[in-house]
Amino acid sequence: MIFEEIRNDRLGEKYYTVKHSSGLRILVCPKEGFRSTYAVIGTLFGSINKEFIHNGKRVTVPDGTAHYLEHKLFESEDGDAFKRYSKTGASANAYTGFDKTCYLFSSTEQFEESLEILFDLIQSPYFTPETVAKEQGIIGQEIKMYDDSPEWRINMNLLQAMYQKHPLRIDIAGTVESIAEITPEILYECYNSFYNLNNMVFAVAGDVDPEKVLEVADRMLKPNAPVQTESIFPEEPYEVGEKYVEQILPVSVPLFALGFKDKAELRYATDKELLCTCIIQEAFAGEGSALYRDLLDKKYINSSFYLEYSSGLGYGYFSFQGETRYAKEVSETIKEAVKKLHETGISPEDFENARRCIYGRMIRSLDRPSSIASDMMENVFTNRSLYNCFDIFSEITLDEVNERLKHHLDPDNCCLSVIKAITDVT
Repeated sequence: MIFEEIRNDRLGEKYYTVKHSSGLRILVCPKEGFRSTYAVIGTLFGSINKEFIHNGKRVTVPDGTAHYLEHKLFESEDGDAFKRYSKTGASANAYTGFDKTCYLFSSTEQFEESLEILFDLIQSPYFTPETVAKEQGIIGQEIKMYDDSPEWRINMNLLQAMYQKHPLRIDIAGTVESIAEITPEILYECYNSFYNLNNMVFAVAGDVDPEKVLEVADRMLKPNAPVQTESIFPEEPYEVGEKYVEQILPVSVPLFALGFKDKAELRYATDKELLCTCIIQEAFAGEGSALYRDLLDKKYINSSFYLEYSSGLGYGYFSFQGETRYAKEVSETIKEAVKKLHETGISPEDFENARRCIYGRMIRSLDRPSSIASDMMENVFTNRSLYNCFDIFSEITLDEVNERLKHHLDPDNCCLSVIKAITDVT
């Protein structure tokens, strides 16, 4: 097998990619002069993938199954993968998100040994009734911990209020009741559906030799016959389910999250669409924006305030978040600013300022192995490109950004989520 080189001469950057004989897509970005290496392997199996068709069979799994499977893959008949990593000095972790599960490690030495562990753990499922039952107590405690976390609840409450049918509204870890329904058979069904190497992507960046990666892959990876797995999502109404939701938790300062729901699309946004959205985000509510200064001047927000955009198959939304004792005032101020934005559009000055800020962040990300590897993996899954976005970004026009704005930030289709302090309740 021979790596294909992907190069951008203007940036002076390159990476290598190959479809391994096992079926796994491998991407390697050597960074000269770096001492650390970051590696990640992922599959498109997250909390929203609770209903799917695998080789013609329709499957529905309990809430929290993807997260449960992530936990269980670290165990094998030979022991716990974390103990093996401790011998190589690597810092290992894993996470389950809404639409994917990823396993990763970072290292400054013994990279090949750590890579062997990573490739081994994702190919060695070991599920028995006893080990699956044992994990229920551990994950049950994790669920209770998240239930008491204001930062977690502010987001989940928002999603459960905004979305009526899409599984984005389901907690990633599930509930104590739902994980009690998980069996070894369910875990094997999901593993065979989503953890086939043809459905996975491995990416690594930093102090790494592409040929050494290929040597480990040749030695460790077993050929996988392709499987067909298609996730199924219910038709999501455009309207938010609830306009307001609140919860009382022991916080020193109340929290708010104001979400604006997009029209659901069962596709990934293109590079250009996402970059236009990023410009809208920065121009409208970045630290240099008029809205940000207005909210600060009124003392409605503090430095915890931020805006993010999330999208995937069947969902997309903006979320303004932070600490405040004036959640409704902040919400009304933002909604009024949104209405004005749709009337006037992004100004040429704000457009250029936002472009410069975002371009700078994009350039800086090329010096972070974790960002490079994660982006390479994500781009394969979403049919985007690591370097093309730089070329596209330089060509984006103000008209294209304002056209994209029409798809975002509907002031009549938003929801306010609030976490109140116990002391604020009378």
